[in-house]
Amino acid sequence: MSCEEDEMGKIIFFEEKAFCGRHYECSGDCPDLMSFLTQCGSIRVTSGCFMIYERPNYTGHQYCLRSGEYADVHSMGPAGTVSSCRFIPVEQGCFNMRLYERIEFGGQIMNLEDDCPSVLDRFHIKDIFSCNVTDGNWLFYEDTNYCGRMYLIQPGEYKRFSEWGSRSARVGSIQRITND
Repeated sequence: MSCEEDEMGKIIFFEEKAFCGRHYECSGDCPDLMSFLTQCGSIRVTSGCFMIYERPNYTGHQYCLRSGEYADVHSMGPAGTVSSCRFIPVEQGCFNMRLYERIEFGGQIMNLEDDCPSVLDRFHIKDIFSCNVTDGNWLFYEDTNYCGRMYLIQPGEYKRFSEWGSRSARVGSIQRITND
């Protein structure tokens, strides 16, 4: 199993905390990091933006990492493990998505082109059951102000919330993935 090469990003996984022990460098998507390391204790993102996942094949809890150092993976969230990663292309152009209050694009339609710290305040609903992303990569957060579990939303159609990996339709805030 190998990491697909992509010149735009670079992430380094270390087996131990504080960037110690064996390491593995990656420049793109990698569905199973445990093929290269026994565990992941720290991460350094030298360029680009990556989504890391708690389990292989891009499943489980998700965390978006931008350039920087993450000395203790176990402090990042409830799972504390990293088993796969996906490179996220960062765009500076247009961002556009349509949100729906029912599955399969039913109910009220809400257009979004910028960050939304509170879905409830902006659209007067607290659940998003489906969405259609035409431009840009986005993050859905379960709580307001970009807190709680997050989900990567890339261009495409999501007929129900389970298609973006969530167990519920609760979306508290939405953020564009940009270089800012």
